[in-house]
Amino acid sequence: MTPRDLAEANAGVGQVLALLRPYRSRVILMSLFGLVGVALNSVGPLLLGRATDLIFAGALSRGLPTGISRDQLIAQYRQQGQDTLADVLTTVHLVPGGGLDLPAIGRVLALAVVLFVAASAVKWAQDRMATRVVQSAVADLRAQAQGKMSRLPLSYFDRVPRGELISRVTNDMDNVQQTLQQLLSQLITAPFAALAALVFMLFVSPLLALVVLISLPISGAVVSWLVKRSQSAFDRQWATTGSLTAQVEEAYAGHALIKIFDRRAHAEAAFDMENERLRETGARATFVSAVIEPAMMFVSNLNYVAVTVIGALRVAAGGLSLGDVQAFVQYSGQFSQPVGQLANASGQLQSGVASAGRVFELLRAPEQQPDPERPVPPADVRGRVEFRSVSFRYTPDEPLIRDLNLVVEPGQTVAIVGPTGAGKSTLANLLMRFYDPDGGQILLDGHDISRMTRAGLRSWTAVVPQDTWLFAGTIADNIAYGREGATREDVIAASRTACLDPFVRTLPAGYDTMLEEDASIISAGGRQLVTLARAFLAEPRLLLLDEATSSVDTRTEALVQRGMAALQAGRTTFVIAHRLSTVRHADLIIVMRDGRIAEQGTHDELVRSDGPYAGLIRAQAGAVRKV
Repeated sequence: MTPRDLAEANAGVGQVLALLRPYRSRVILMSLFGLVGVALNSVGPLLLGRATDLIFAGALSRGLPTGISRDQLIAQYRQQGQDTLADVLTTVHLVPGGGLDLPAIGRVLALAVVLFVAASAVKWAQDRMATRVVQSAVADLRAQAQGKMSRLPLSYFDRVPRGELISRVTNDMDNVQQTLQQLLSQLITAPFAALAALVFMLFVSPLLALVVLISLPISGAVVSWLVKRSQSAFDRQWATTGSLTAQVEEAYAGHALIKIFDRRAHAEAAFDMENERLRETGARATFVSAVIEPAMMFVSNLNYVAVTVIGALRVAAGGLSLGDVQAFVQYSGQFSQPVGQLANASGQLQSGVASAGRVFELLRAPEQQPDPERPVPPADVRGRVEFRSVSFRYTPDEPLIRDLNLVVEPGQTVAIVGPTGAGKSTLANLLMRFYDPDGGQILLDGHDISRMTRAGLRSWTAVVPQDTWLFAGTIADNIAYGREGATREDVIAASRTACLDPFVRTLPAGYDTMLEEDASIISAGGRQLVTLARAFLAEPRLLLLDEATSSVDTRTEALVQRGMAALQAGRTTFVIAHRLSTVRHADLIIVMRDGRIAEQGTHDELVRSDGPYAGLIRAQAGAVRKV
């Protein structure tokens, strides 16, 4: 891992923990709970060691003769040459002939039980608080991601696959949540627990504590080596997860075409290849992370062996009691467990940091230009639109619109025609401020639309796109989306204008027919009629129809044209069409070619001029005859 990678990883950890900043008061309270729980747990081994000493002393005392003191018994054993037994007895509170002190043992064990129960209750309260904090923090992060996506320019969504975005706000977000949930309590409690265990180990036996501490640098070196290698593996894993999600989303959206062109084997092969990549990267990341725990366990087991052997020798030498060794072994476990938890958590943390990095990359993406602080909306929109020396390009080296000038008077219907890629739909995107022009101005009633708020501009505009968008809900809900507070009568009136009402009446549930997200239960023409009705309901001053009748049959198109004529009355309308039969009655026809206006005029004027428009008519007529 390079220094730059390490700096980015540390920054990622800081970003993950920064999610908890709004809840620092709760985190502080959780820390206090953790301190209390650690303190209660840390006293337990001393009490259990005391109980062991009482039981051991009672068992030895029962078989000894009465009437002799412990010191006399020890001196007697030394005179007999049994120095080891004498040394062991110096660590035991003997009462020759006394037997087990059951009341004392009971008091010690009862106190230990009370402490352990209290520690469990505190731990439960801490975990409950951690769950609430994590859920709240991740909910805030989801809200930030959702708000960010609403502020991103359309160019971002053109550049980033939808599946990749879905993966970031679902898979990566869930991984961040799981990481925080798993780590929050451990990161707070584990350092305290390790420190408390170390203090008690030093209190019981500094020599044995030194034995345990010798292994700490070894553990640290092993964990550091493994963590450095796991970070890049987790980065690749979650990047591959996003790529696979994008591929699945794309295949699902186009499943009909995949079947039509018999490309199922190709789609499955592409999926299998990406899935195999994810398997390999996931297995590598998980393996490197999973090695941390057994490595720590191995070092911990070596500690147990060393502590047991040296502790037994110290008991034999009279330096420690049997209860002290027992307590120290427990403290050694209490020290190794949080250190192992922190080491094991580092692997999970690397996974969470990788996912958090992808989420924060979304949050750092450049946003669309903000609305002006002092917007200048027209007092009453009449619908005069002017393109003044407008130029635009999607990519820096490929200009699309070049020095375009156009004036559309209020109430006019302007048709924009031309070959694919000529810039027809781009004009609509610029007028709606989905994109801003690189040069020139677009004026609405004499006001530069860049000085208006996007919401204000779009409140006067309705768009019927070529690609219909319907959401899961009833047909009535989808139509009512065009105007807030629309009544059922408004919905039916708009549906009648769009020639949708007869079709809806044929459905068993009528306007209450439920549509899924893809609205597959109705035809493409039916979906387009729903979007038309939605636009009619909005009652806009500007109407943009982007191939609005491309999916309806000829008879329905004629009906829709009459409805559209009623809708267009008194409104400025832009009609983008390939089918020239839909634009012959427009007030003005603009022929686009290579990002410029090749010619303009009425249908009759352009036919007489025998220019590009007449060529398009002849080309379509020839195509129809061939069919």
